[in-house]
Amino acid sequence: MSRFRRKPINIDEENPYWMSFSDLMSALLIIFILAAMALILELTETKNQVDEAIEEIKKSEMVRRNILHDIKNELSAKNIIVEITENETVLRIPEQQLTFESNKFDIPEDEATQKAVIEIGNTIHRAILKDKRFTYLDTVFVEGHTDSRRSPRLKGNWGLSTFRAISLWELWNDKTDLTPRFDEIKNSQGQSLFSVSGYSSTRRVNEQEQTPLDMEQNRRIDIRFTVKKPSFLDIESIKEQF
Repeated sequence: MSRFRRKPINIDEENPYWMSFSDLMSALLIIFILAAMALILELTETKNQVDEAIEEIKKSEMVRRNILHDIKNELSAKNIIVEITENETVLRIPEQQLTFESNKFDIPEDEATQKAVIEIGNTIHRAILKDKRFTYLDTVFVEGHTDSRRSPRLKGNWGLSTFRAISLWELWNDKTDLTPRFDEIKNSQGQSLFSVSGYSSTRRVNEQEQTPLDMEQNRRIDIRFTVKKPSFLDIESIKEQF
């Protein structure tokens, strides 16, 4: 009877799917590297989108600043005084050029005032249309203000301040021969660029109002220029990438 020596079983031959621990770790490392690379690429793309949005805002703010200074310089050359305030976002028409009588909202009829406010409107019109700079703006607000004395008119000082803004707005549309008219200018979203608003006595330049001049300076018009910014949907689309 012949004797047979039993051949040792080779684990690798018995189980071809067997993987050593080192092979498993190598595979996991490769997966980790690929995932890290994908994340880096995604973060880089998101950073670029954020950088583009920031640059767009910076560009819009620079254009707004140039518009305001162009307006002021052109009017100054014609001896018409305006002020740039609130971190270079507002063009203020001081009492030297336009002042309202107490509890009145009509633009004074004297020739000097009419000529000055019409020229201010013409200059604003030229400045925003130059090189299509209005496309960087969202809204231009004609803002009316009052002093602290209560008005017996309809809606009190809120109504009075709003009607002051409307009076100037109507004058610019009705007494200037401009193309396009102010009410025809649209922003980049196809919406009317100009609007009016009233602040009552809530934003007085002279809080104490110790003299008649203090009150007179508070009865004024401001022109506020707001710039186009990334929309909520743009921000949401970036946020969803995280």
